[in-house]
Amino acid sequence: MHDIWNPWHGCKKCSEGCQNCYMYFLDEQRGKNGADIYRTKSGFRYPLSKDRQGRYKVQSGEQLRVCMTSDFFLEEADPWRDEAWSIIRQRPDVVFFLLTKRPERVRDCLPYDWGDGWENVFFNVSCENQKRADERIPILLSLPFKHKGIMCAPFIGEISIREYLRNGQIEQVLCDGENYSGSRPCHYEWVKRLRNECEAYGVTFVFCGTGRFFVKDGKTYRIESSELQSNQAYRSGLSYQGRPINFKLTNLLGMPIAKERLYQPYFGEKCQTCGMKPICNGCTRCGKCDPNRPAQAGDR
Repeated sequence: MHDIWNPWHGCKKCSEGCQNCYMYFLDEQRGKNGADIYRTKSGFRYPLSKDRQGRYKVQSGEQLRVCMTSDFFLEEADPWRDEAWSIIRQRPDVVFFLLTKRPERVRDCLPYDWGDGWENVFFNVSCENQKRADERIPILLSLPFKHKGIMCAPFIGEISIREYLRNGQIEQVLCDGENYSGSRPCHYEWVKRLRNECEAYGVTFVFCGTGRFFVKDGKTYRIESSELQSNQAYRSGLSYQGRPINFKLTNLLGMPIAKERLYQPYFGEKCQTCGMKPICNGCTRCGKCDPNRPAQAGDR
């Protein structure tokens, strides 16, 4: 996916949300161990990669989700993080979405020139249930970041975050159910409560997907396809567009980049009913949605 940057791979389980980790599941399918942590070779410098014309492949204004198969603040990644920060520093025109289950480590892992935060870093904590929300969000609020968010995924327990939204630091809340082996159910009422709390404070809420088991009105629905899970999340109407997030992106000289020069995502026909659309970099135009395209190995 063109919106993901994995400078390292592998992780150590640390809370309830890790129990059925999708990365561990997928690694096991490939005969690998998800607990093996290593720096990626070809992917480490992905944000700095260029095409044959010398232009960055990741365009100004795009958002990269970082360490989706690990944790940016994982202790085992300490030797590599300074170089990763250096790459982020060199692309002040790109938004880097950081997500962690280890906010207690963050303050000691920030770069020397961090100050009160960088405009191109969007820091999020993962909160799968109320226990982890109450543990991680206060730390999130105490840290020096210009942009902060919450990700409730896998959403395995009812959560209230109203008290944490009051001071206006939280700009976005994401929510998604659980997939793969051992999936635990996500409840419609839990999602709606989160949505209502976000709407009350003008905070954007994105219901990305239902997960494999979705409970509504006392009935459990088994939804196998990730595409259908995302479509059902969209059809629920629970996502809410709150106040816009203003990332003040610049070039290396610190000059603002004109809006017309920023990346504009393209969304195909299938994208229009995808729950992930509000936070997606758009379609890569790979052709898989073309009904006349012959089936190929690797298609789902």
